Amino acid sequence: MSDEVWRRAEIESPCVKICVIHPESRLCTGCLRTIDEIGAWSKMAPEERRSVMDSLEERRSLLTRRRGGRAARIAPKL
Repeated sequence: MSDEVWRRAEIESPCVKICVIHPESRLCTGCLRTIDEIGAWSKMAPEERRSVMDSLEERRSLLTRRRGGRAARIAPKL
């Protein structure tokens, strides 16, 4: 049997089924989209979706910033 039988013309999506919204950046930690983008995805034109997809890698740095380390453990002197 051929895979062609099961192929569907689905909308391209960055979703990786890890749906957790980061509290500070307000981005999904799985796909890096905003809540508004996720909600509107199926109604977006292909060009709009491509524009969002092209900007996702830049957003990754908003989630991968280090928050700990020595500087975070040492309390500032008042």
